[in-house]
Amino acid sequence: MHKLSRSIEILERTPAVLRSLLLGLPDFWVGGDYGPGTWSALQVVGHLIVGERDDWIPRLRRILEHGESVPFDPFPHDATAAAPGTPLAELLDEFERLRAANLRELHAINLSHADLERTGTHPAFGRVTASQLLSTWVVHDLHHLRQISLAMAWQYRDAVGPWCQYLNTLNR
Repeated sequence: MHKLSRSIEILERTPAVLRSLLLGLPDFWVGGDYGPGTWSALQVVGHLIVGERDDWIPRLRRILEHGESVPFDPFPHDATAAAPGTPLAELLDEFERLRAANLRELHAINLSHADLERTGTHPAFGRVTASQLLSTWVVHDLHHLRQISLAMAWQYRDAVGPWCQYLNTLNR
């Protein structure tokens, strides 16, 4: 069950978690992925930036302003703002700035229980609620924190030797 205050507990922590985990690490850790079609930590941070700009709050506004009459714009799931050569510190700063602005807006909207049950139209799923959207925002953060951890762990996949059999993270 979704509870807005619980969602905010995670959403407001994600920028600090990313900064603490990644800032100052060399490319070995932040630039490595875990195989073809996967992302590095750097690319994930870039993807989170795109979500902050184009997904969560814009879609919430669309639900509140138009309900189901105006579908969400499609979201490019493979989009990242991490252009080659962009320093990770800049990406972390941008993500933190955008997240803070989005959380300020979320607080300012002052959603009621009825607002959370309002519906919009997702281009693939059809009818969705504001509550489902906000729950997905939280899980999206957690999903990508896991993805970053997986990409970083993968860099030591051979170094762990026989312990690999105990580390399901390394069994892709």
